[in-house]
Amino acid sequence: MQNRRDFLKLTLWGAAATLPVSLAISQENTAKPADPLFTIPNGSILNKKRTSRKITIPNVGNFRVLKGDFHIHTLFSDGYVMPKDRVHEAVENGLDVIAITDHIEYRPFFGGQSTQLKERNDDHNIAYDIAKPEAEKNKLILIRGTEITKSKMPPGHFNAIFLKDVNPVAEAVDDWKRMLEVSANQGAFVFWNHPGWVAPKSGGLAKGVPMSFTPEHDDVRRKGYLHGIEVFNGSSYYPVVADWCNEMDLGMIATSDIHLSEWNMYGNQNLLRPMTLILAEERTEASIREAFFARRTIGWAAGMIFGRPQWVEKLFNSCVEITKKNNSLQLKNQSDIPCQIKISEIMYELKAQSELELAIDSTLNKLTVANWLIGTAKPLEVPIS
Repeated sequence: MQNRRDFLKLTLWGAAATLPVSLAISQENTAKPADPLFTIPNGSILNKKRTSRKITIPNVGNFRVLKGDFHIHTLFSDGYVMPKDRVHEAVENGLDVIAITDHIEYRPFFGGQSTQLKERNDDHNIAYDIAKPEAEKNKLILIRGTEITKSKMPPGHFNAIFLKDVNPVAEAVDDWKRMLEVSANQGAFVFWNHPGWVAPKSGGLAKGVPMSFTPEHDDVRRKGYLHGIEVFNGSSYYPVVADWCNEMDLGMIATSDIHLSEWNMYGNQNLLRPMTLILAEERTEASIREAFFARRTIGWAAGMIFGRPQWVEKLFNSCVEITKKNNSLQLKNQSDIPCQIKISEIMYELKAQSELELAIDSTLNKLTVANWLIGTAKPLEVPIS
């Protein structure tokens, strides 16, 4: 099995356009579930005992670091679980915020068997409305969103989040640029999904066609209808997208794009599950939206961190305390994010919530954090004073 260190070698030395990392986030790496998962009181009904995972990440200056997933599907498009289940999965994974982003154009499981569904058969807000009370009960922030799903590349697929109403977007279904415009006019943050996905009949690339930022995508970016791109989707990593985002002032996003249940996709409470870290002033939807448009988003997936250089560096400095004493270097990780520290071609593991003391040359003036990336094959370098 490919481990994270081997994967990092591919990332840092190969810099392939698209890197599938499904092995890196397989269920073999998952934590053991809480015991017991199920109890049967008085031998009567099953009563699931839920435990939430706590993910510790220190504040970055005045910003709180919130954890979110902004590409999630339910039975109201082509997912396999109900909207309330996505809420429970997010809470159990220690997330602060999610967006349910069911497809507008593709809803194979949506039927009219019940009166409620018949009456709302053309309502693209239904999954959000079902999940919202459960999210409020569990203190999870739920963002209204959707996926705009075109069958050819370009343009491919887009997510629009922070929408006020999905239905006007759906009404423009025959004109993808109009759909993005309607979304942007509602104040939505729009991002391009899985730009390196190979699926020529479903809105992905044809086999052998290189991934590129096309003139069509640049047109909607210039018009203000495109604000970010997924650097990581599901189990695929697109290293070059980080450079696109840095060069064109776009937000970097990491998402699960989950369709199966959490258990079937990642196992229980798997820290390698993709998520986006949001540097927000407050734990509110308005503050999260402000952070997205300010590009204060950082991806965390498959044991990697990736984002804008200034925010990745600030996050590292908040997480890791460095003390240099003559010929030794002391590192204290105060977060649950692991770090791979590279000094003089030697790699050291600074695990979550751990300390590391290294013998060094007194002239050492920087260290490299190999799994914290600020561009294509470009790891974070931290000065040492």
